[in-house]
Amino acid sequence: MENVILTIHLLLALALIGVVLLQRSEGGGLGLGGGGGDGIMSGRSAASALSKVTWILAIAFIITSMGLTILAARNAAGTSVVDRLGIVEGTEESPERPIVDTESLLPPSNADETPLVPSAD
Repeated sequence: MENVILTIHLLLALALIGVVLLQRSEGGGLGLGGGGGDGIMSGRSAASALSKVTWILAIAFIITSMGLTILAARNAAGTSVVDRLGIVEGTEESPERPIVDTESLLPPSNADETPLVPSAD
């Protein structure tokens, strides 16, 4: 079900991009509209038809977006990744962690240190 909605969603996105690019540009953008009004439809009716198609595609795109969100929330089920792996802390199957000597990780104190640079005596 999720794959079907995702496929429809992607097709709607591509169609919406195409319809928006076909619309007549009023500000000199990427619109392909223009030229004379000698076509079957005048420029105004074509613009209104494309704007209606744009609205329909946009509403369908939003509906599929909400549908995908609902499906993703339903599949999440509120469980942790650790719970899905079956690892529970404190059980006999979990390996014990070795204890690390933290004193060996610290740098030596200033009292034990010999100077690294020889003195110029």
